[in-house]
Amino acid sequence: MNVLTIATTTDEAERGAKVAVLPVGSFEQHGRHLPLTTDTLVACGISAALAEAYPVLLLPPVTISCSHEHAKWPGTVSISSRTLTAIINDVAASLEQSEIGHLVVVNGHGGNYVLSNIVQEANVERPRMALFPGRDDWTRARQAARLASSAHDDMHAGEIETSLLLHMSPELVRDGYKDADHFADRPHLLIHGVSAYTASGVIGQPSAATPEKGAAVLTSLTEDFAATLDVLLADGEAAGPSTYPC
Repeated sequence: MNVLTIATTTDEAERGAKVAVLPVGSFEQHGRHLPLTTDTLVACGISAALAEAYPVLLLPPVTISCSHEHAKWPGTVSISSRTLTAIINDVAASLEQSEIGHLVVVNGHGGNYVLSNIVQEANVERPRMALFPGRDDWTRARQAARLASSAHDDMHAGEIETSLLLHMSPELVRDGYKDADHFADRPHLLIHGVSAYTASGVIGQPSAATPEKGAAVLTSLTEDFAATLDVLLADGEAAGPSTYPC
């Protein structure tokens, strides 16, 4: 999977996209079997699929975000919510200078709570920004892929993330995921962080992961994106020179 777009400025001039897609990942622990870049790879994989199906400008990813709940784990790096807010708003402002007035933030990390506030504030005057996938998008994707676990139980480095990487970048999934299941309620996660609830870094059921499930999740999300585009472009502005296929 290519994490970075290889499009040229000529390619983008011909595409004439009015919507840009920004993958936002993280650099944080994902147990022993998934890389620190897992959330970035997931966000990039979803974004690349959207760019194949719809006439949007694919941007390079934000690779470090708000992973403070994983702060005690080796390798994890975070930026502040203030910095992430500034990055998103600066990207949106720069896009508008290129006459791209709509930005979709594709979030691969559940701990980026601030993204919801950024999008809400951006849309006060008119629809400018969307956050994707939403909770309902993930729920439908889980159902379409017939995942064995629930979203609550499968929080981190579990069935859905492992399935996505087995589909998109199987060479990055290390042995041991079939024996890594761990379930835990986490009533005070924002206070204690993930380390209070798991010794391995896993909260979920990676043993149930398959590449076929990952493919089904990605297909469902790609199809669901049409509804997000419809709402974002409700002012009547076309997404670009092509008609999106959903």
